[in-house]
Amino acid sequence: MFLRKPLTSATMAPFSLRCRLQNSALNKKGFKPKAKHGRKGMKNMEKSFKRLKSEMEEISEEQKSIREGQRQVKEKFDMIESECEELKRETRLVIQQSARTQVKLALMFRILKAREADDLSTAATLTEMLREIVGREREESEGDI
Repeated sequence: MFLRKPLTSATMAPFSLRCRLQNSALNKKGFKPKAKHGRKGMKNMEKSFKRLKSEMEEISEEQKSIREGQRQVKEKFDMIESECEELKRETRLVIQQSARTQVKLALMFRILKAREADDLSTAATLTEMLREIVGREREESEGDI
C-alpha cells in the first residue's frame, strides 16, 4: 500500500504562486482580459443608461408637479384658515351684540313693569342704566370706524 500525503497549501504553493506570477506579469505588460460581451454589451449598457436617464427625468418632472401641488394645497389651506379666523371673530361679535340686546330688552321690560307699578324711582334708575349702555355702544362703534 502506498501512503499518500494529503494535499496542503505547502504542497500546492508552487503551482498557485506560478499562476499568480504569470497573471501579474501579463497585467503589467498591458494585456487585459477581453470583455465577455464585447460591443453588444456596451450597446446594451448605453441603452440601459439612456433608459435610466429618461426615467430620472420623468421622476424629476413628477416631483416638480408634486411640489407645485403641495404649494397650491398649502395656499388654499392658509386661505381657509384665515377665513376661519375671520368667521370666529365675527361670531364673537354677534354673540356680544346678542348678549347686549338681551340685557337692553331685560332693562326695558323691567322699566315697563316699574312704570306699571308706579315705581318711578326704579324706572328712572333703570332708564339711566339703559342710557349708559346705549352710550357705551355708540362710543365703541365710533371707535371702530
